[in-house]
Amino acid sequence: MIPTSGHYDLTGNCLSHLARQTRPHTVIVSDNGGSEETAERVRREWPAVRLLRSADSLSFAAACNRGASAGDGEVVVLLNNDVYCRPDWLERLIAPLEAEPRTGSVACLLVQPGEQLIDSVGLCADRTLAGFPRLAGLPVDRAGDARPRLAGPAGGAAAYRRSAWVEAGGLDEAIFAYAEDLDLALRLRSAGWDASVALDAVGMHLGSATHGHRTAWQRRHAGFARGYLLHRYGILKSRAAVRALSTEAAVVLGDAVLSHDLAALSGRVAGWRAARGLAGRSAPADALDPEIGLRDSLALRRGIYARR
Repeated sequence: MIPTSGHYDLTGNCLSHLARQTRPHTVIVSDNGGSEETAERVRREWPAVRLLRSADSLSFAAACNRGASAGDGEVVVLLNNDVYCRPDWLERLIAPLEAEPRTGSVACLLVQPGEQLIDSVGLCADRTLAGFPRLAGLPVDRAGDARPRLAGPAGGAAAYRRSAWVEAGGLDEAIFAYAEDLDLALRLRSAGWDASVALDAVGMHLGSATHGHRTAWQRRHAGFARGYLLHRYGILKSRAAVRALSTEAAVVLGDAVLSHDLAALSGRVAGWRAARGLAGRSAPADALDPEIGLRDSLALRRGIYARR
């Protein structure tokens, strides 16, 4: 399932790579309020692809949920249109789901353009629920490192057992974009599902190709997701509260100085308010990595900020 919002050049290239996959599959494109050109060209150039067209701009989570609901396969695969996959990517990605019935989700190895450095090997999270692309920026030969601990797959290229996806309720549509994959990973782990990595499933991620680099839109929505999760998971009522507040203050101040706006702060406030009155969630300890200290967390955030 590929969520799109315009950018047919990316979508067409992504579909070309999927057409070469060694594993039979059904492709669903959830076109999310983008230009009519994307929908028209998908219909004309890819008649075997199932196109879902929305006139409104849905959240990324809503677009993915709609696409997943339209399918009926035993596995739900999410793929950003700026990810280009090797021909055996899908076959390798779903292999852990077929091998182990308690595996609910699988992450793959995403590499940066040039294929020398890691873009991500799933997601990791510190004890304040700050999430990061695992092993980002390291040489590809480090992809098998056990630390930081895997929380779950990054939603830009991930496989989910459909029964696990349905049990968890899919992605949380209150989050427009960013961290919805981490939230789902935590909910799946809380429900008893395991997360796995398929290192031989390799894709190249262009990164920030759809939403641009460090735009106010991007930073506001990332802030919203952060505020939402802090409230929903009760982090400020936990032992991690002081660290979370210290980190968020540093991040918001740094963003304001560099970007000359309050997008990160306003997003966090809006996300916090949106989570009011909603049922709390809990993160399983084995999905978080206690070895990601405060300094490590800030360094990882700087890395994400530079990539966005």
